[in-house]
Amino acid sequence: MTDDWLDQIKWDADGLLPVIAQERDSGDVLMFAWMNREALRRTAAQGEAVYWSRSRQKFWHKGEESGHTQTVHEMRLDCDNDVLLLKITQNGHTPGIACHTGRHSCFFQRFDKGAWVAADAVLKDPERIYK
Repeated sequence: MTDDWLDQIKWDADGLLPVIAQERDSGDVLMFAWMNREALRRTAAQGEAVYWSRSRQKFWHKGEESGHTQTVHEMRLDCDNDVLLLKITQNGHTPGIACHTGRHSCFFQRFDKGAWVAADAVLKDPERIYK
């Protein structure tokens, strides 16, 4: 396979692409992350999500520490070729946990009456997920 498909992407100035992970069956948006060319190449080859961690400056195979991997069923590029949507199945010892806080989704905080409140329960204590 050539890299033509990667060349069609509009990478940002840092060579990154914003990525949304959406649960295929429920339609829930689970998380937002970044990929560079190699992370996207690995994701396509492995069939599991591999992101680029900006804070750690390294590849991040989702679930490498927690066991909560993401099987990628479909990748969709937006109309401007600058945002990627992954349709995934969230796997793991406690299925359905995508967030490092032990919740289903990273988008668990809801704006309510001038404040951000936790709207979704913790499914598993993060201290029991990460050792």
